[in-house]
Amino acid sequence: MSDDTPALVLEHLRAIRASQEATREDIREIKTRLVVLEEGFGTLSRAYGGVSSRLDRIEVRLDRIEQRLGLVEA
Repeated sequence: MSDDTPALVLEHLRAIRASQEATREDIREIKTRLVVLEEGFGTLSRAYGGVSSRLDRIEVRLDRIEQRLGLVEA
């Protein structure tokens, strides 16, 4: 075995470790961004729910108005 072999192996191991650390950092960033997206989606979902219920109430009121004015058959 050559004297350079252990140094070469260590060099490769260091490169693998550096690559692994970069991947780990990328995954951390992706997870952080995913949490932000999930929170934003939750906010939009709650807002949509509020708008949807208001539209449902308006629809019921409009139906009653149309019936009172005789615009639709009861």
